[in-house]
Parts: sequence; structure tokens; C-alpha cells
Amino acid sequence: MASRRKGRILAFQALYSWDVTPSALEELLSFSWLETEKRDALDGNTAEFSRLLIQGTIENIGAVDDIIRAHLKNWDFSRLNRVDLALLRMSAYTLIYQNDVSPSIVIDEAIGISREFGTDDSYRFINGVLDSIRRTLQGPQPLEGAPK
Repeated sequence: MASRRKGRILAFQALYSWDVTPSALEELLSFSWLETEKRDALDGNTAEFSRLLIQGTIENIGAVDDIIRAHLKNWDFSRLNRVDLALLRMSAYTLIYQNDVSPSIVIDEAIGISREFGTDDSYRFINGVLDSIRRTLQGPQPLEGAPK
């Protein structure tokens, strides 16, 4: 499994844990919640990437949650499945603050993780919300063939 994918999964798991049983940021970033064998086997690049996602998401949780709320159609934020919420938070953070990462990669990774950890319909929901956020952040795109 690629280092970035592992990092995203770790960040998703940490954010899920933070939401279910709030922990100190330092605890999440030290991966003390991870099994010892897995923590010992964690390479530096994966850990650093995961820490960036965890810390960035939590430090910007207000803006991240606001953009998610704005893109929920006929759905109340408080009713979100906690797995879906953790994925949406991590991915929305990346879409908003990490302009060096392609939005299609962010969305594809979130869909893949949701298929592994979410419900049968999570991937559709995640895709819809994140694509809506992506379109808002990118602004209106000119139609193909339209004069510039």
C-alpha cells in the first residue's frame, strides 16, 4: 500500500477516534492509540503525512465543518455517520488547504477508504459531498469550446 494511502487511513482513524472519544492532539499525533507493532513499523514519511492531515484538520475544524454543512443536501450534520464524517473532514481539509494535491486524488482516495471502512452507500455519499465542495472551491468552469 502506498505511503500516502496509509497516511490517509491513519489520519482518518485518528479523526474518527477524536470524534468518538476526544483525545489530546499530542496523543493522536504520537499514534499512542495504534497497536505497538503497527506503530513500530510505521515509516517516517507516512507518519509525517498523517500528522499533517490530523493536525491541519483539527486546527481548522470550524472551517472544515462549515464547508461540509454547506454541501449537505437534505441531511443534518448531526446525523452523519462518524466514519463518513471523519473521511469528509480529512478530505475537505485537503481540498481547502492543500492546493498541491489534485482534487480527483483526494476524492478517489476518500471513496476507496469509504468502501473499506464505511457502509455500502458511504462511497456515493462521500463522492457527492466532496465533488460539490470541489466545484465550489474551483469556481465556475467555462464550457468546453466556449469563447474565452
